[in-house]
Amino acid sequence: MERVSALIQGDMQAVEGRFRENLTSDVPLIGQVGEYLLASGGKRIRPMLLLLAARLCDYRGDNHIELAGVIEFIHSATLLHDDVVDGAELRRGNRSANVVWGNEASVLVGDFLFAKSFSVMVGCESLKILQLLSDTTTQMAEGEAQQLLNTADLGVDEERYLRVIRDKTALLIAAACQVGAVLAEASPQQEAALREFGLEIGTAFQLMDDALDYVADQQEFGKARGHDLEEGKMTLPLIRAYAGADASERAEITKIIELEELSEVDFERVCALIEKYDGIEYTRLCAIERIESAKSQLNIFPDNEVRSALCILADYVVARNK
Repeated sequence: MERVSALIQGDMQAVEGRFRENLTSDVPLIGQVGEYLLASGGKRIRPMLLLLAARLCDYRGDNHIELAGVIEFIHSATLLHDDVVDGAELRRGNRSANVVWGNEASVLVGDFLFAKSFSVMVGCESLKILQLLSDTTTQMAEGEAQQLLNTADLGVDEERYLRVIRDKTALLIAAACQVGAVLAEASPQQEAALREFGLEIGTAFQLMDDALDYVADQQEFGKARGHDLEEGKMTLPLIRAYAGADASERAEITKIIELEELSEVDFERVCALIEKYDGIEYTRLCAIERIESAKSQLNIFPDNEVRSALCILADYVVARNK
């Protein structure tokens, strides 16, 4: 990842600068919450992907800086809203914004970030990019709503789960890659390849996130372990375990997922069943398969340091522990 960061260091510094400029507001709360989000870190994978995609397609303008910031603003807005919906208390190892400032402030600052994103998009004067990101944010909202409907629904299968993570996570990563191609006026084949690359690594990213929720060290992961189960989220490790479980084990899982408060004993029992039916390993292998598919999409591009950087980023998705 150091190689990737070094390749686009100047552009990423410019993106960080534009983050702060676009947080300017007459309302101090907006800047406070925005700065808190930026200071809490984050991997910045989405803006990095946009910058690399634009460079891979030989883009020569300046709008990639603005639009990389837009992608991160949209992502940050969804995090603010998600933490309110989920009642999360940790984000990236720090207290979540809704804990520090309250749910109302988190929702309203999230709204500001969405609105500011579209204002910046309009300034870039690309109707195609505006349409792409408008459609993406609409589908992301639909994915989040569908995930809410799936809460504690043990009838959710792998297909339904994959549709949700495609909409709520993978589409924004796909859009980041595609925007880079659109900016550079790449060929339709190159644009499609970069979008598919983004969809695959975005899906793999969420698969790994859902696996880590059960097995990661909380300090490294930056979020409370077992939060998905506590919220009744049907993610692939649990779906896999439930599909393989016998009748008595299914009854146990059903009882646990419907509890209002999850005890450590209950959580460890579900973890034991997930391990018994290879839920984590199955999820990890699905993620690896997606990454290999993603990297194959890049074969239509010249074999250079930018393409290698994209492959490194893809591999990082399944190697990470946070």
